[in-house]
Amino acid sequence: MNYKKPEFLNLKQDPILTEKWVQDLIAGDPSILGLGDLVLRDKERTQPRAGRLDLLLQYIDSKRRYEVEIQLGATDEAHIIRTIEYWDIERKRYPQYEHCAVLIAEDITSRFLNVIALFNGTILFVAIQMRALRVGEHLTLIFTKVMDEFSRGFIDEDEDAEAAPSDRNYWEKKVSKYSLQFADEIFPIVKEIDNSLEMKYNKFYIGTAKNGAANNFFIMRPRRQNVKIEIKLPKQNEYDEKIESPGIEILEYDNRYGQYRLSVDRKDLNKSRDVLKKLISKAYIERIF
Repeated sequence: MNYKKPEFLNLKQDPILTEKWVQDLIAGDPSILGLGDLVLRDKERTQPRAGRLDLLLQYIDSKRRYEVEIQLGATDEAHIIRTIEYWDIERKRYPQYEHCAVLIAEDITSRFLNVIALFNGTILFVAIQMRALRVGEHLTLIFTKVMDEFSRGFIDEDEDAEAAPSDRNYWEKKVSKYSLQFADEIFPIVKEIDNSLEMKYNKFYIGTAKNGAANNFFIMRPRRQNVKIEIKLPKQNEYDEKIESPGIEILEYDNRYGQYRLSVDRKDLNKSRDVLKKLISKAYIERIF
């Protein structure tokens, strides 16, 4: 194996490798950003009285959109404001989508990170540092995520009204004993993974608890003919393929909370049991580590 020392390039000072070159490269293959399976929705998208958005990207199978701005050199205040402004315009024009602002720059300064940290949580914002490298005759770009969007915690880790405690009696009145029995049929799968886990009844969902403390990597919302379940897992093709089995329907992947929302059919529970166990087990391991 021969080693070749790379040469770091400054794109801002390069007359050929321009911002448009970077823009076209990302537009041709958005996956190089490392944000997932994205497709290009628009390039140089006109904004009312506010210039043009460099790139509009979207997840293939969800309503998550990324408003992307590219900057050669170091981040500056004007570019930060412009990125947030374009994000705000797009989310107001298309509220049916979930929007995230993305700023790509060669140098993400500590001042920039401090400023954006003040907004994170109210503005979904991702910062990506871009480095250009030449190795021999080859040129490549490396994209490193240095600030991710605000990561929301598990349900029941806050004092949200939805997490208000309830009991089995409440749920029997809410959905009937018949519907609750279906949840009882599913929960033994969870206990096979960790026998100390118990059902935790809350106002709008049935979660899991360990030693009395909420541990909601998996929750259920019983209905008459099925149970809606939420499993906290990163979105991966491996999980998507497993879920495509009889008795399980993907309702959506919630990018904001990082979880699959599924519907499990009662009559096909035996067919879907093994798949559910594998997914729940993966979520439990992710939760621990």
